[in-house]
Amino acid sequence: MKVQFAPINIPLKRRIQTVAVLQWIFSFLLLGEFCCGFFVILILSKFWFLAVLYLLWLYLDWETPCTGGRRSQWTRSWTLWKYFREYFPIHLIKTSDLSPNHNYLFGFHPHGVLVAGAFGNFCTGPSFKNLFPGLTPYLHIMPIWFGCPFFREYVMSAGMVSASKESVSYVLNNEGGGHASIIVIGGAEESLNAHPGSLTLNILKRKGFIKMALKHGAHLVPVFSFGENELFKQVANPKGSWLRNVQEKLQKIMGFALPLFHARGVFQYSFGFIPYRQPIHTVVGSPIPVKRNLNPTTEEIEQLHALYLQKLRKLFEEHKRNYGIPEHRSLIF
Repeated sequence: MKVQFAPINIPLKRRIQTVAVLQWIFSFLLLGEFCCGFFVILILSKFWFLAVLYLLWLYLDWETPCTGGRRSQWTRSWTLWKYFREYFPIHLIKTSDLSPNHNYLFGFHPHGVLVAGAFGNFCTGPSFKNLFPGLTPYLHIMPIWFGCPFFREYVMSAGMVSASKESVSYVLNNEGGGHASIIVIGGAEESLNAHPGSLTLNILKRKGFIKMALKHGAHLVPVFSFGENELFKQVANPKGSWLRNVQEKLQKIMGFALPLFHARGVFQYSFGFIPYRQPIHTVVGSPIPVKRNLNPTTEEIEQLHALYLQKLRKLFEEHKRNYGIPEHRSLIF
């Protein structure tokens, strides 16, 4: 394989953008493991009492990721994230006003490999606040990450909370309205479909979010992030292949998927784990009004799920031409 090196005369701003993305990649691929390793070293060192104090803190603070988290506006406003968003760049597009008098459940699609659009738009910068004043976004991620010492504090400071039922209920149960739960509906399993050009969504059997919206009377908002699947290439893993079978088995055991992805490097464009500079346009659709129903029937859940799929497909069809999707391409559920 011929290596294509990056030009020497790249502007400083672009280099800073690459460093910002490198930090993001490190944070969500290795920082959790690094924090766990550091904690073990701390226990075995002469500073073991600090680890014991942190364990006490962890015990007392265990439920925080399920009760709204502990966001830090300082962390969410780091200049680093500005360069991170500019690297791709990442854009948030509003199609309809959202009243702060209601709570909302945003269904984010597709997962992509690392959900860059969801993090960039809902955990960093002023875009969401400017477009949807009065709403506070909560990005729900897998509960396993909140068991990592120190790392949990970092992700909570960015506005991320657990994806458990208790956590979603807490966010949507705000009587005054103004809360928005952002759930990546396809989950980790969908990341295995994150190939450039892929429009396959893992959603037909995902109905738990519909039930949650009904129980809390939270308005449903479909969100489609154009460009999410274009950031990385992935080793071919079609359904039924030995690699896909292994990935799906590991996903069931560990709770998260292991897509074998690659893109570009820091100093060369041929291979590495830095995403390609591909624009991401996260389009927030119009809300689907939902009346509170504490005990929805299966039929009611199915009906709302079908309506959601219809609105999601409509959102995609109305905007696909703007973001380079050929006319003949459509979503695959």
